[in-house]
Amino acid sequence: MNTYKTAEIAAVIGIHPNTVRLYEELKLIPKPERRPNGYRVFTDFHIEQFRLARLAFQVEVLQNGLRKKIVQVVKSSAAGDFDTALALAEEYRTQIRKERDNAEEAIEIAGQILSGAVQENGSFFKRKEVSKYLNISMDTLRNWEMNGLLTVKRKQNGYRVYTANDIQLLKVIRSLRCANYSLSAILGLLSQLSQDPNVDIKAALDTPSDDTIIAVCDKLITSLTAAEENAGQMICMLQRMRITFS
Repeated sequence: MNTYKTAEIAAVIGIHPNTVRLYEELKLIPKPERRPNGYRVFTDFHIEQFRLARLAFQVEVLQNGLRKKIVQVVKSSAAGDFDTALALAEEYRTQIRKERDNAEEAIEIAGQILSGAVQENGSFFKRKEVSKYLNISMDTLRNWEMNGLLTVKRKQNGYRVYTANDIQLLKVIRSLRCANYSLSAILGLLSQLSQDPNVDIKAALDTPSDDTIIAVCDKLITSLTAAEENAGQMICMLQRMRITFS
């Protein structure tokens, strides 16, 4: 197996030597052996691991623990535990697909709400029921209401009840929050859409503007699609690495 010095591996990957040391400190690459003079010795495994890590972090996906999971994928691979890394990568890709499906559903729902296609069916739901159904904490629901993202009806006893339309709107808000749009940005977007029902919702979500959407992540649908593609490439890389370096 080929060996490399710190400067050499930095040149191969196209990064600064200090970044090589940072990856080592973060345990994103295997700990290199050292020569008697203290110089680090890197191998082909390190090169492939660097490429895996850079692919993993190429798209910034933060929602619902995805960032933490992709870090676990990289660290498991660095430790030589390719089976665990592969299992986590598959889970990551599955969750990415779910988030993208949620985003696509949110776009469709938003269009239906604005066009008046969604009609109330007379059903009402308690906050606890909505929390469980949407997998959103009750505190989060309270926070969204306090920030004016939706207005919830109350029964005569003061208890909040959610309608079918409320749940549809919450799906839209959930997807935007998962993409790290700020509460004020979401409020601005909903206001913009309510003023112009004919606006291209997908384009609005996917094209941040200074006055309506502050995008912390990259474009919503685009970034999730890119993350899924990268996950597929990572799985292929991990399969090859398991054969080569196990």
